Amino acid sequence: MLDKHLHPRVKPGLNRLAALLDRPGVSPDGLTLVGFAVGVLALPFLALGWYGAALAAIAINRLMDGLDGALARRRGLSDAGGFLDIALDFLFYALVPFGFILADPLHNALPGSWLLFAFIGTGSSFLAFAALAAKHQLDNPGYAHKSFYYLGGLTEGSETMLLFGLSCLFPALFTWFAWVFGALCWLTTFTRVWSGYVTLKGLETRQG
Repeated sequence: MLDKHLHPRVKPGLNRLAALLDRPGVSPDGLTLVGFAVGVLALPFLALGWYGAALAAIAINRLMDGLDGALARRRGLSDAGGFLDIALDFLFYALVPFGFILADPLHNALPGSWLLFAFIGTGSSFLAFAALAAKHQLDNPGYAHKSFYYLGGLTEGSETMLLFGLSCLFPALFTWFAWVFGALCWLTTFTRVWSGYVTLKGLETRQG
């Protein structure tokens, strides 16, 4: 919901940083891997209750995720890079709730599992439509700089990072955050499944 409004505002700054990094020894895929490696540190940090360190790892991961795309746009987007980026993003999204579960299994296991369950819904609906959108060569309005077709919703990347940030700042409230955000994720999943089905069914009707 917020991504299409925030992306145009942060894109100029990311482009300037990417210009500074545009050197022979730096590649978009390398930035993706470094960012993921830093993001993985959030898992042990959360498990140990080091929420400030976890928040820093999450923030660096998101910065690197923006920079790899900005650098890729300077050099030309690639399917391999787009695949690597989105695959590692989804792994990163999953490890954060798991870290909160490890931090306090007694209180966080059930709401954390609910959140992971909801992430499977948003992720599967997103990727399923992206694959078929590419097959039908559908345009990607509002996200022309992305390698994949982005079917929006209430809970996109910006909202997910807000969830992670608030959870690190107020870990005692993670259970409430997880229940509420998980419900919003399922609402996003249902709207994506419905709108994706209607869109593809309409294509079949026009082509038939």
